[in-house]
Amino acid sequence: MDLLLWGVLPYVSIALLIAGTVWRARFDKFGWTTHSSQLHESRLLRIGSPLFHFGMLFVVLGHVVGLLVPKSWTDAVGVSDHAYHLIALGTGTLTGVAAAAGIGILVYRRFKVPAVRRATLRSDHLMYSFLLGAMVLGLTATMLNSAGMMDGYNYRDGISLWFRSLFTFTPDYHLMAAAPLAFKIHIVFGFVLFALIPYSRLVHMFSVPLKYLFRPYVVYRKRDPKQLANRASKRGWERVS
Repeated sequence: MDLLLWGVLPYVSIALLIAGTVWRARFDKFGWTTHSSQLHESRLLRIGSPLFHFGMLFVVLGHVVGLLVPKSWTDAVGVSDHAYHLIALGTGTLTGVAAAAGIGILVYRRFKVPAVRRATLRSDHLMYSFLLGAMVLGLTATMLNSAGMMDGYNYRDGISLWFRSLFTFTPDYHLMAAAPLAFKIHIVFGFVLFALIPYSRLVHMFSVPLKYLFRPYVVYRKRDPKQLANRASKRGWERVS
């Protein structure tokens, strides 16, 4: 079971992510969308969407630092293990709560507003379940660990080493044996979520509109109402029947 979960599942998840993304890009270009429901309701969306997206951005950055940056590197720059965990706990809890609150508002909106509920896809139910589950499990594991209920487990000496071993295709899955159950379930939810990305609305994360940062400005000219009124003929869409 350890081999399947920590030595096989990560690669299956990434394979599904890559294959699904390539398939969507080639054969489902018009389905590559967020399926926005802003026209149906915008008040809750204005609150929940920024909370979720900005919170999730910093949650991902925190995971990258925690899993990919070795302990020896932070020790070399003078950051003690205690200070590192205090910073990680504070920022991780804050951004995690923000992201969880944001997705909670979005889920509430989706089922509370009839028009948004009718626009909900079947894949949304699965996606929201694993997304919210991964967040709640991550926060739970962090809180239990910080409260000393996991016998002082240090994920940097176990989970981080296992995760980095995946990149060399020599997964040291034995390191996960000592990981607390809450962390294990959180990781499983995370990999399943990765596999679901190209098959749900989450695929839009690969369509960041960076070109908008470099496009030329759109110039609008102010039209004189008198000139429009005195024009001899009007275009078809300006005529009033």
